Amino acid sequence: MDLPQVGLGTMGIDDPAVIETALAVGYRHLDTAQIYENERVVGEGLADSPVPREDVTLATKLWVDSLAPDAVEAGTRASLDRLGVDRVELLYVHRPRGSYDREGTMAALEAVHDAGLADRLAVSNFTPEQYDRAAEACSVPLVANQVEFHPLYQEPGVLEQARDRGYTVVAYSPLAGGEVFDVPEIRAVAEKHDTSPAAVSIAWVLAHDNVVTIPKASGREHLEANRAARELSLDPADVERIDGIEREVELFPE
Repeated sequence: MDLPQVGLGTMGIDDPAVIETALAVGYRHLDTAQIYENERVVGEGLADSPVPREDVTLATKLWVDSLAPDAVEAGTRASLDRLGVDRVELLYVHRPRGSYDREGTMAALEAVHDAGLADRLAVSNFTPEQYDRAAEACSVPLVANQVEFHPLYQEPGVLEQARDRGYTVVAYSPLAGGEVFDVPEIRAVAEKHDTSPAAVSIAWVLAHDNVVTIPKASGREHLEANRAARELSLDPADVERIDGIEREVELFPE
């Protein structure tokens, strides 16, 4: 799926004006989820923006209590109602647990896709093995796997699988919840390029093939800075230096 390099992660955003501002400065990919409890906020911001609806990739995720085969369609329609739209461009399984039933859930998602409620299907927080099993059970391609990915953590094997299978890795928490600001290696690269550790971290994520990212921001300055980070080109030595960081921080373990 052709996604913008930098989209907006909306977890914790509770003001539609933030969504309007994000769209005004150029964001065209909005990512929300049932568990964020802000689908209505995202939908209101999208509706209030002059940016045409067809120009925006809107994504949401079914939480674990909406994954039973007989709950998928109702859960999807509830999300669409809160968002104020008749379909989303991208619909995820948020996590492979709770009422998730591989064959039953994927069959129900196929039906949702065929009914025109979701243009594309995807998964989130899936290991490579879980992705393969889900893809085998679904006749509709799974175009993305959204995972925690930043200089201090990456799920082993996901990038290699994404290249092999041709799907997109959507990286959330690219700033590791702010932890990257205190990492000496990242600060050194930032000083070298006269930029911020945040920009370096986003640029490092985007230096990998088949990867886009969805940092969260609420102020205009940070929204603009995160998008601008896609213009920062790191040297191979910079990437290697960050790759070599030994500290590991996983913000959202299973």
